[in-house]
Amino acid sequence: MRWLVGWSSIAASFGTAGAVRETAGGRARATRTGSGPDAHPHRGGHHGAEPHGGPAESSRTVQPVGAQLLWGDPDPLWAVGDWRPDEIRTVVADPADPFTRLAVLGCCGASEEALRVGLYAARGGALRHLTTWPGSYTAVVQVGRRITVVGDLAGARPVFYTPWANGTAYATAALPLADLIEAQLDIGHLAALLACPESPEALGDGTPYMGVRRIPPGHALILREGSREITGYEPVASLAVAAPQPEADRAVEGVREALVDAVRARLTAPRHAPQTLPYDPGPVPGMGPADRRAARGAPAAGIGADLSGGSASATLALLAAGLPGPPGSVLGHRAGSGERLLAVTFNDLATPRGREAELERARAIATNPKLHHVVVTGEADTLPFAELEGPLTDEPGPGLVAADRHRRRLSAGSADHLVGYGARQVLDAHPARLADLLLDRRRRHLVRPVAALARAEGPTAQSLFVPFTVYLAARRLARTSYRVGLSDAALRLREQDADSTSDGPVDASLCALAWARPGPAARWLTGEALAEVSVRLEAAAGRPTVALRPGEARARAALARHAGDLRVLEQAAEVRSQRLHAPYLDNQVVRAARGLPEALRVQPGARAAILRAVLSGAGVRELPAGWGASAPGPGISAVRAGLRAALDDLLALFAAPLLADAGLVEARVVRQALLDAAEGRPAPLDGIAELVSVELWLRRLIARRGTCWTGESSPRRRAVSAGVPQRRAL
Repeated sequence: MRWLVGWSSIAASFGTAGAVRETAGGRARATRTGSGPDAHPHRGGHHGAEPHGGPAESSRTVQPVGAQLLWGDPDPLWAVGDWRPDEIRTVVADPADPFTRLAVLGCCGASEEALRVGLYAARGGALRHLTTWPGSYTAVVQVGRRITVVGDLAGARPVFYTPWANGTAYATAALPLADLIEAQLDIGHLAALLACPESPEALGDGTPYMGVRRIPPGHALILREGSREITGYEPVASLAVAAPQPEADRAVEGVREALVDAVRARLTAPRHAPQTLPYDPGPVPGMGPADRRAARGAPAAGIGADLSGGSASATLALLAAGLPGPPGSVLGHRAGSGERLLAVTFNDLATPRGREAELERARAIATNPKLHHVVVTGEADTLPFAELEGPLTDEPGPGLVAADRHRRRLSAGSADHLVGYGARQVLDAHPARLADLLLDRRRRHLVRPVAALARAEGPTAQSLFVPFTVYLAARRLARTSYRVGLSDAALRLREQDADSTSDGPVDASLCALAWARPGPAARWLTGEALAEVSVRLEAAAGRPTVALRPGEARARAALARHAGDLRVLEQAAEVRSQRLHAPYLDNQVVRAARGLPEALRVQPGARAAILRAVLSGAGVRELPAGWGASAPGPGISAVRAGLRAALDDLLALFAAPLLADAGLVEARVVRQALLDAAEGRPAPLDGIAELVSVELWLRRLIARRGTCWTGESSPRRRAVSAGVPQRRAL
C-alpha cells in the first residue's frame, strides 16, 4: 500500500520541521523546529519555556512510519510505502523560490518541461492543466503557504482530509488520517455503504472513520495556512439548454488518442524486475519457468496484460504489443531483442460452463506473435469465499471475498500489469441516459436499445411489453426532479422496500432508471439501519440540486463506486513488486469518453465498436469472431459453489458478527440465508458478498495492533481503539 500525506497549519512558520506540541489541555497544535525548508523530519524536542516562568510544554514530533520526506516545513509532504524512484517526481519553478513547487506521484507520462508548465498554470489557478497528462497520478502543488492536492476524475486516486492541529491534514488513504486523529468507526457510513453504495447523496463525503472526509472525484483540495476549500476543476454544462452534440467520428478519435497515450505512458516508463524472487526448487515435470515463477507468487520482469477474451482487456494487450517500443523488455534491452508482451488468461476449472467462447477468443487473440500467452487455471481453492484471511485494506469492498482468486491470476503477470477494469463504466451508457435522451427530445435513439432489451428477454409474452415498460420508466425519470427522486428512495428505505433483485438485463435496467436506489445488500439490513440511511437521503434532498442530468449523474456515481472497489481489490490482492495499471480510468480517457454522443453510447454493441475503431486506428484490423460479445462475470454458479464449500467458515464468521453488534444486521437472518443458498433452496444471493466483505474488514481492523505514525515520546496513535460500538438491533 502506497500513499502520500501532508498537512497545513495556521500555527506553522517557515524554517521548521513538523513537530506537534501538546498543550496542557491535551489538544495538539503544530509547532516547528529546525532550519531551512527541508529540515530533517526526525528533529523535534522542547520548544522552550513558557513566558513568565511557567512550566515548559511537552512537544513531540509526529511523522509517518517508513516515510520519505518530499519537502519540509512549513507544510511538509511525505511519500509512504514502496514507491519506485520514477514514480515520485518533483519540480521547482525557480531555485530562488523554493516554496513554489510541484510533486507528482504515480505513473505520469509528462515531460519535465510539461510539469514545469503545469506548475506555472497551477500557480495562476488553472488546476485543470495538472490533470491533462497521460497516466494515473496524484499532483500536489505548493505556492507559498497555499497547498493544492488534485484528485482524479474517476475516483481511483482519492484524496482524504481531516482537521488536525489547528489546520488540515490530507492523504491519499483514509486509514493514516484515522490513526492520526484516533478516529472511531462511522457506523452510519457503513450502513449507507451497504444500503446505497452507488448513491453519493447517502455516502456524502464521509469514510468509515469519524472525522475523515474525502473530496469528490473531479475536485481539488486547497489549503491556505490551515483553512481549506474544495473546488471543481471541470467545466459544468448548463441544464437550461442541451449541450451541442459532438461528431461521433471525432469523439471516437479522441478516445483512441487518449487510450493510446495512456498505454504508451506505461510502455515508456522504466521497466522493473521484482526486488526479491522466491527460491526456485528446480525443474518440475509439466511446468515451464513461467509456470514455476507463478506458483512461487512472483511477477515477471517487464510489462504484461490481462487477456480474458473480452474486448476491454484484449484492446489493451493488442495496443501494448503493437505500439512502437519495447513492451516487455527490462532496462537496457532494445525493441528488437525479441521480447513479447505477457498475456495472462484465467481459466476457472471449478465452474467452467459459460466461458468457452470467451476463452476461445482469448486463444485466437494470443496467436499474435507479439504476445506470450499464459493460462492460469483455478480449482476449488480459487472460488469466492474460499480464503477469508488477508491484509487490511483502507476501506471495505466486495473484492475482499475473491481476493485470492485475483491474486492467483496476477501473480502470473508482470511487474507492470495492464487490466481492463473500468471500460464498461467509462464507455458504456448507463440505463439512466435514456432519460437524458428524452430530455433532449431525441426519442428515435431509444428504438435500438429497447429493442435489444426485448430480444434479451427472449421469446416470451412479456417481451412484447418491454419497449413500452422501459420507455415509461425513462420518461418517469426524466420528469422526476432530483429532490423528489431522493425523497422517493428515502421512502423506500423507511418502508423496507429495498428489494433490488435483478433477474435479467430488463430488470437491471428498470432498477437503474432512478435518481437513487437501494443496493443489493440493503435487503439484509435492519430497519433502524435503513431508517438512518433514509435520513441521509432526506437531508441531501434539502440541499441544492446537482447540476447534472440524471443519466450523467448516475453514470458518474457508478464509475466512482467501481473505481473505489478496484482500489480495494488492488490492496487486497496485492502482489509484491507489482503495479496494476487501469488505463480506462485515466483522466484523459475518462474526459475523452465523456465527449461521446449519448446517441452513440446507448446503441447495442457501442463499446465493442468504439474499441474496434481504436484498434483499427492503431493498425490492428484482424479480430476474432464474436469480438465484443458480452462476457459473463463471476456467475451465480461460482458464488453458490463458493458458499457451499466455505459454509462452515461463513457460519462461524456470522455466529457473533460485528455487524450485529453495530446494529446493522440480525445474525440469525444472515445465517439462515447462507444455509438456504448453500443447500440450493430459493434464496437471493445478491448482497451476500458485500456483507461478508464488511464483516471481514471490521474483524481485520479490530485485530490490528500497529499504527501509521511514530514520533519521539509520543503515544501510539491508532484508529478505532474503542472497537465497534454496541448498538444491537431491537
